[in-house]
Amino acid sequence: MSDGVEQGDYFVIRALENGVQVIGMTRGTETKFHHSEKLDKGEIMIAQFTEHTSAMKIRGKVELYTKHGTITPLE
Repeated sequence: MSDGVEQGDYFVIRALENGVQVIGMTRGTETKFHHSEKLDKGEIMIAQFTEHTSAMKIRGKVELYTKHGTITPLE
C-alpha cells in the first residue's frame, strides 16, 4: 500500500456451530468494534488484518486456519 501500512495475512474461520460471531476491532489510539458478522454451522469466512482492523474477537466454536497452523476448540 502507498500509505506504508502493510496488509496482514489471510486466515480462515470455519463455524462449528450456529450463531458464531466474528467482530473486527479498530486500530489506533482507541480500540472500538467496527464490523461484525454472524456465521452458521459450516459457513466459512476468509478474513485479513488491514490498516483499519487490528484485532478480531470470535465468539463460538470455530476452527481457525492460519499460516501458523490450525486452532481448534478444546472439548
